[in-house]
Amino acid sequence: MSDPQKWSFPESLQPKADETQFDLARALDAVVLVRAEIPDDAFTASALGTERGGYGVVIREDGLVLTIGYLITEATRIWLTTNRGGVVSGYPVAYDQATGFGLVQPLGRLDAPHLACGLAADIKVGDAVFALGHGGSAHALKTSIIARQEFAGYWEYLLDEALFTAPAHPQWGGAALLDAQGDLIGIGSLLLQQEVNGESIHVNMFVPIDLLTPILDAMLTTGRSPHPPHPWLGMYPREQEGKLVVGGVSAVGPAQRAGVREGDEVRAVAEQRVLGLAGMFRAVRSLGPAGVEVPLTIARAGQLLRITVRSADRNDVLKKPNLQ
Repeated sequence: MSDPQKWSFPESLQPKADETQFDLARALDAVVLVRAEIPDDAFTASALGTERGGYGVVIREDGLVLTIGYLITEATRIWLTTNRGGVVSGYPVAYDQATGFGLVQPLGRLDAPHLACGLAADIKVGDAVFALGHGGSAHALKTSIIARQEFAGYWEYLLDEALFTAPAHPQWGGAALLDAQGDLIGIGSLLLQQEVNGESIHVNMFVPIDLLTPILDAMLTTGRSPHPPHPWLGMYPREQEGKLVVGGVSAVGPAQRAGVREGDEVRAVAEQRVLGLAGMFRAVRSLGPAGVEVPLTIARAGQLLRITVRSADRNDVLKKPNLQ
């Protein structure tokens, strides 16, 4: 199998040391390769795989690595590789479902510098930024902010505002987004297609770093956010021709137990009409934290059904890390 690291951006797209306002070499060395092994029977194994790879960013002098959480959720083994070739095992300290951030503590000395966190709130559409992956300048990309807008994912994920960049980094998971001063302003989450000026292009979605500051201390001490967990239904609605259609239902989720089926159309939450993913998720969350009952109005085969789903905490179905 070919080495996934054996590729590079065209030199015209790579940032150059004499073009940046910060120590580019140091910033590149702060990005590490993250490899994780997940058990075959893990809840996320079928959707995300049992061997995952992406990037992470060292954010403290003690080597703490910030990454995107789906890389490390339910992981039993994690390895961190630096640009200098060092490999250190890591422990998955926390995964915050609400933001998508994950934290890994190296279990040995990680020979890599750390990046300071900036302020994503200061970034404007049109600003030039840098998307960095592990592997030096060959995997670093000059890009731009093309949008700041909400994002809703069918897996019951919602950000009030995310950062979108183009051109897109092809290995986006856990990539570092830096501002003009070289400060960390986001962590790579997704590769998407968007319409820009009538043309469909690939873009990256980054989780703003500002979401980390209020929850970091709790994540380090308790392994989770200080905020009550959002209610999880275990269903995967998608927007189709102006409708919210259930594309799938988790076999171990509350929606399945309540009788929600694939193909159902979600019309309302607690008698409140919902028109899109973001609206549905906000309506569900407005009812209370995980464990709250969620009344749904469902259209199925020409009939309207009222189904009440007792929500759960998604973390309860995930395998917990253990130090081996």
